[in-house]
Amino acid sequence: MLLILLQLLVLVSCDPPRCDPAFRGQCKPTVEDKPKCTDVLLSYCDDMAYPQTMFPNILGHKTREDAESGAEYLLVSVAESLLGGVCNPDIRMLGCSVLAPRCEKEKVLKPCRAACEAVRKRCGHAFEGIDMAWPYFLDCDRFFASEQEGCYDPLEGLRAEEDAEALDSMETAPAEDPAMAMRFTYHTNAQMVGVLKKIEERCSDVARTYSIGRSTEGRELLVIEFSNNPGRHELLEPEFKYIGNMHGNEVLGRQLLIYLAQHMCSEYQLGNERIQTLVNTTRIHILPSMNPDGYEAAVSGLPDNNYGDDEEQGPRYESWNIGRSNAQNIDLNRNFPDLTSIAYGRRRQKRHRTDHIPIPDRFWFGKVAPETYAVMKWIRSIPFVLSANFHAGDLVVSYPYDLSKHPQERNMFSPTPDDKVFKLLARTYATAHETMSNENAQCGTSHTNSPKGTVNGAQWSSIAGGMQDFNYLHTNCFELTVELGCDKFPPEEELYVGWQENHEALIKFMEAVHLGIKGIVKDEEGNAVKGAQISVRGIRHDITTAEDGDYWRLLTPGIHIVTASAPGYSRSMKKVHLPRRMPAAGRVDFVLQRAAPELDPPEEDEDGPLTGTHDRFDPYNQYERYALMSDSSQNREERAEKPWWWNYFVVPGGPAPTWLLKHY
Repeated sequence: MLLILLQLLVLVSCDPPRCDPAFRGQCKPTVEDKPKCTDVLLSYCDDMAYPQTMFPNILGHKTREDAESGAEYLLVSVAESLLGGVCNPDIRMLGCSVLAPRCEKEKVLKPCRAACEAVRKRCGHAFEGIDMAWPYFLDCDRFFASEQEGCYDPLEGLRAEEDAEALDSMETAPAEDPAMAMRFTYHTNAQMVGVLKKIEERCSDVARTYSIGRSTEGRELLVIEFSNNPGRHELLEPEFKYIGNMHGNEVLGRQLLIYLAQHMCSEYQLGNERIQTLVNTTRIHILPSMNPDGYEAAVSGLPDNNYGDDEEQGPRYESWNIGRSNAQNIDLNRNFPDLTSIAYGRRRQKRHRTDHIPIPDRFWFGKVAPETYAVMKWIRSIPFVLSANFHAGDLVVSYPYDLSKHPQERNMFSPTPDDKVFKLLARTYATAHETMSNENAQCGTSHTNSPKGTVNGAQWSSIAGGMQDFNYLHTNCFELTVELGCDKFPPEEELYVGWQENHEALIKFMEAVHLGIKGIVKDEEGNAVKGAQISVRGIRHDITTAEDGDYWRLLTPGIHIVTASAPGYSRSMKKVHLPRRMPAAGRVDFVLQRAAPELDPPEEDEDGPLTGTHDRFDPYNQYERYALMSDSSQNREERAEKPWWWNYFVVPGGPAPTWLLKHY
């Protein structure tokens, strides 16, 4: 046995030494084949000015298959369509110079840094326009070389194909910004915000974005403003607003307002005199989406309520209704204070008024949506003159009152004291629309009561708590409702037609804010009189002067007796003649003289005093509750929305290409 063991030891000792990295000289290096030049077989890179490349490439892809399966090559392959044809083929060829670098004499040559920097300077805006970060693999310092290090121009031959004239025109013509190009597809909430922010950046001298609050789920209610002095009210410059997407599943208005903002920015910069005049003489506010949560529900198809449990309504009604309400299942156009009922109840009172009716305290004991609250504060904070909100389900312009004066609230013609003005405003939009005033084009239930595309809201479909009645009865603002068609969520291929049909009407209605008269009310010492009442004989609805004593009163052409009054001052009366087709509002100023105040006490009814309580708002501090509600939603997944192109680059089971995100 001992002899056998000794023999085994001898055999082991005779074996060649095993490879042990701890002992130098025992391991022979593994000889690997050196990388060699190979033909460029990537299909989107086959027009490069060189025939061969090498793997591993500059990014470390070991094989052609590795390169083709990466998000980098996918981006190169779709760059032209993704960027709307901008900077094509520059981006693609620059990416190919990294994914399939030039190979000569079994050696990789890096592309030149100067070429990369030139392309980034020329094309960086294209990526910003779609909210995408500049691709990491096009990092000019990291993957490109200087001329001293030895490099080549990846765009070799591309510029040689262009003649000198084309080059000169290319240098002088401004590059088209994809964010300004109207994309006739539906925008997600993130895309919408991105477009508005890009407009603000590009037209910073006349455009500004600001938030009026947050939705139930914490989404920002973002407004874009156009003015030659954005951010502040200017003396005698009227304030105008558009509101879209109040019902989340009625989406055309949302898209039209995005397009309108793009149009106004680009046309202002191009020198369009009509748009420049409008922006320079008007302060315009656009809220594309009042109900972004409902829009998300409508897009995803998730029910936002339990209406589908009603057997009589059935699943069809449930599907039709998805996204209409906000995330709390509140119909926002039924959620405003019902001041119309108060106005009707006061009709028999002496000197009854239909303006600046206070919000009754009982309103705050109900369920007030954060979106409603935010818009109410917004309406009260700015002296708006004219407004429109957009809906769908019919093709008509509806004007106040929305609530019927019938004792049982049956549909019934229920005009405001300003019925003539409202009819003129409604006709302004309807006749400028390509088809709305055509009886053959009308749809829905309004056509029986709507001559040429206009209808009294209460005569058509009586509702309480609507936004347009609240505007008229609580503030100086005259608001109408524009129904854009019977299809609440039209297919994307109809968006272009929708823009063409409404484009002129959108502009024309904004210009209507300059109808009637405007002026300043001062005292004998030249001080502005805030809160002075401007009354028109025969119209039992007054408007009041703003902080600086200026006012705007929408009126129809004709002769009007106008009076200015304020507590502690004597009345001042003027006769005004407004001819037809006035290009701008007539200027009518007033100077009030001091006088002893009237001793008549304010009249009261069951809803509270008629005067003196208009400034009373949110007496139970609902704002704090809504702010906490929105803050609790800060971390919701919906707030971290990805750009519209994100899912295209995500491969199941693979790493997420977060390098594409600008704010990751």
